[in-house]
Amino acid sequence: MTALTLSTAGAATLRADAIVVGVAKGAKGPVVAPGAEAVDKAFDGKLASVLETLGASGAEGEVTKLPVLSGLKAPVLLAVGLGPVPEKDATYGAEPLRRAAGVAARALSGVKKAAFALPVEASEDVEAIAEGALLGAYAFTAYQGGEKNAKKGDGPKQPLGEVALLGAKPRDKAHKAAAERAIALTEEVNRARDLVNTPPNDLTPESFAAVATAAGKENGIKVQVLDEKALAKGGYGGILGVGQGSANPPRLVKLAYTHPDAEKTLALVGKGITYDSGGISLKPAGHNETMKCDMSGAAAVFAAVVTAARFGLAVNVTGWLALAENMPSGTATRPGDVLRMYSGKTVEVLNTDAEGRLVLADALTRASEENPDAIVDVATLTGAMVLALGNRTFGIMANDEAFRTSIHEIAEEAGEASWPMPLPADLRKGMDSPTADIANMGERMGGGLVAGLFLKEFVGEGITWAHLDIAGPAFHEGAPYGYTPKGGTGSSIRTLVKLAEHTAAGDLG
Repeated sequence: MTALTLSTAGAATLRADAIVVGVAKGAKGPVVAPGAEAVDKAFDGKLASVLETLGASGAEGEVTKLPVLSGLKAPVLLAVGLGPVPEKDATYGAEPLRRAAGVAARALSGVKKAAFALPVEASEDVEAIAEGALLGAYAFTAYQGGEKNAKKGDGPKQPLGEVALLGAKPRDKAHKAAAERAIALTEEVNRARDLVNTPPNDLTPESFAAVATAAGKENGIKVQVLDEKALAKGGYGGILGVGQGSANPPRLVKLAYTHPDAEKTLALVGKGITYDSGGISLKPAGHNETMKCDMSGAAAVFAAVVTAARFGLAVNVTGWLALAENMPSGTATRPGDVLRMYSGKTVEVLNTDAEGRLVLADALTRASEENPDAIVDVATLTGAMVLALGNRTFGIMANDEAFRTSIHEIAEEAGEASWPMPLPADLRKGMDSPTADIANMGERMGGGLVAGLFLKEFVGEGITWAHLDIAGPAFHEGAPYGYTPKGGTGSSIRTLVKLAEHTAAGDLG
């Protein structure tokens, strides 16, 4: 992973392979942002004019590279767009800084060291720039090139080696703490991205459980793994029903982080379908290729619990990873089968491709038994949510309107796009079954909301609950943008961590 250092050195004197400055979009052209004064001086105060001549406007995400002939130790200057100049007395804000740093870090892949001279006015700016740079520099290269090719120089281009964050004081406690938090958070987000990007022949329920177990030992988290025998003995019909068609048996993993001063307990439940073929209700051609990402919810929960432990938050956080591989075979669940869930309810399976709600249902019931103050489940659950909100926004449903609003606000604070969604009671009737207590499918229209209503049936009475459908933003197939890479994104992790922080602080009641 890219290294991060804080530096009080001047932009003109620090030795680096490149220097990064911010450029904002002004009314009359690009404006050099604070932090780059020494760089501007090296250009005789004409840096904005030079950049404008090269076509720069300061628009968000815009990158302009140019050689440095004199006045700076770095041979290359990279100007990154921050978007509009802030209004009077306003700052650029965390998210524009985070995105700009991400764009710059990605544009400098293959570079050993870059100095970031972006606007730093407070520790929050240090944290945002550090997060953006470390997330933007991410690259998944585990399966490319190989050791022999790497030695020949034929391997993939490596991420930016080191970010020297100028204007951030290494002896300032707030700045140092902000950098340490950014490093811990981004390491876990990037580990989750690695899990999402790992091919399904290497990431099975068993190997995912092994990764969680190892991380638990490293971070003082208690881990319990239920294998297929324990699941059968416990009556986890949903998880077993989804996983019974695969040669790779399912797992339910519990991660428990506790703090001696905690007054609240937060339970996180993640959908962990390590590969989703659709089962007997096989997905059509063109819809299978990215289904290694169907465990993104479990990866997010895993990362959030580990981050909470690394932060030492005064809140108990329990993560439940419902892991299974959904495959078609002679032993697979068939449309029309009835499963007896861990809760005791029976479910008629009308479509085996609506499997995520089945594994989540068992995990939600199990999490409810411990009577947490709140439960949040995370899942790449429905294509309907992608149709409703697009590829960059996740939906939030809840049995408590105030809690749903809080999560939406927390997501905005974390810099993640989300939108509150309803749970219309009239859609519940569509899941009535003549054979079982409930069917796993209902009306086609509003399918994302139907899935939420299904999950609600398995939440313990009186427990505050929310459901995050991250089907859109969990896996990005287009060109990278901001600090978002191609492939696994780590969607919702920062929101879950912020939620844990607010819970620890007592901000959520």
